[in-house]
Amino acid sequence: MTRILAVTNGYVVPVSSDPIDNGTVVVTDGVITAIGGSGTPIPEGAEVVDASGSWVVPGFVESHGHLGVHEDGEGWSGNDTNEMTDPNGSRFRAIDGIDIEEVGFRDALRGGVTTVVIKPGSGNPIGGRTVAVKTWGGRTVDEQVLAHDVSVKSALGENPKRVWGDKSKTPSTRLGVASVLRDAFVAAQAYSQKRDAAAAKDEPFERDLGKETLAAVLSGELLWDQHCHRHDDIATAIRISEEFGYGLIVNHGTEAHKIADVLAEKNIPVIFGPLLTSRSKVELRDRAIGNLALIAEAGVKVAITTDHPVVPIDQLRLQAILAVRDGLPASTALDALTRNPAEILRLDERVGALEEGRDGDIVLWSGDPLEVDSRVQRVFIEGRAVYEPADGGDAPRVVERWSRFGRSSWMG
Repeated sequence: MTRILAVTNGYVVPVSSDPIDNGTVVVTDGVITAIGGSGTPIPEGAEVVDASGSWVVPGFVESHGHLGVHEDGEGWSGNDTNEMTDPNGSRFRAIDGIDIEEVGFRDALRGGVTTVVIKPGSGNPIGGRTVAVKTWGGRTVDEQVLAHDVSVKSALGENPKRVWGDKSKTPSTRLGVASVLRDAFVAAQAYSQKRDAAAAKDEPFERDLGKETLAAVLSGELLWDQHCHRHDDIATAIRISEEFGYGLIVNHGTEAHKIADVLAEKNIPVIFGPLLTSRSKVELRDRAIGNLALIAEAGVKVAITTDHPVVPIDQLRLQAILAVRDGLPASTALDALTRNPAEILRLDERVGALEEGRDGDIVLWSGDPLEVDSRVQRVFIEGRAVYEPADGGDAPRVVERWSRFGRSSWMG
C-alpha cells in the first residue's frame, strides 16, 4: 500500500533553494515527490499535517558522532568506541558496537537530528569504518543504515601518542603515528596489486579485511576522516593524503583557521567542533567558537559536530547559534547542519535538503531553528512520524518501537 504524507501551510526552508511561504512537501513511500507553494496538488489518501505557524526544515545531519558506540552515561560498559589493542584498526567497524536504544538517539530527535555518521574513536591512528544511520525507525540498527561505505576514521596528535606511548609501544610520537598510516597504506597498495593479479588469473586469494578497507580508501570508495586539531597535524594529514591520493576530511579542525587558505585551495572540508568544551589538552589551547567563521570566510566547506557524547547531540543547533553569535553567517550555519555535511560525506542524494528525490526527513520547528527559543514540534524520517505531539496536546514524544506491537512499554 502506498504511503503518502503531505505537510502543508508551513514556512518551508528547503536549504537547497529559496524558502516558500505557505509551502507544501509531499512524501511518497519515504521519498519527497513534490515541494512547492499552496497550490501543490495533494494526492488522494495522503496523511495531511497542517504546519501553519511552523518552519519546515530538513532533518539535521550530525557528521561526526559516537552515538550508540559510546553510550551517554553508561561508563565503561557502554563505551565501545576504541579497540585499543592494535594501532591499525582498519578491520574494525563502528556498526558492530551500536546500541540503538542509547538515550542519545531519542535526544537526537528532540534536537531535530535525523541522520548521524557514527565513527570509531581517536585512540588509534586508524580507528575503523564509519557508518551513516537514521536516528530512529528500525527494529535493528541495520534497518536504520543509510550508507555502510562512508569513510574510515583516523587520528593524529595527542590521543594516539598518549594511548600507545603509555603502553611503551609505537606510536609514541607524531612521527610514529604518521609512520603507522604510511605503513598501512603501503601494505594496502601491495595487497591491491596482488588481489587484482589473482583476479586476472582467476586464482584464489586470501582476503584481509583491514587491507581491503584501506584499498577502498585508495580507490576513492571510502573517504578518510582525519581527527586533527593543531595546524601542524592538519598539515601532516594533507601531506599523507597527497602522498597516497585519497579523499581527506578534516575532523575537529581547532586550528584550521591558521591554514584555512590552504584548505580552501585544496578543497578540503572541515567538520568543526565540538564547540562547547574546555581547553582540556594542549592541542586545544587555541580553541574558540569564532574560529569556525574564519574557516568558512576563507571558502572552506564546513559542517558542525557535537562529537556526541562529548556534547549531547541535541545541542548541535545550539552550537550553530553560538557560531552565528561569533561571526558565522546564519545561512552558512544552517548549511553546516544540513546540506554541507551531506555533501562532505557523499550522502546528498538522500539527505541534507528538501527536494524531490531525497528522503522525506522533515522537522517542524516552532520558529527559526537558529533562534534559541525555537523548539522541535514534529519529526518525520522517510515520511514516518518518529516524534510527535502526545495525546492531549502535551509536549512531543518519541514514537517508541514497542508501538509496533500495540504495547505501551516493553513491560506493558
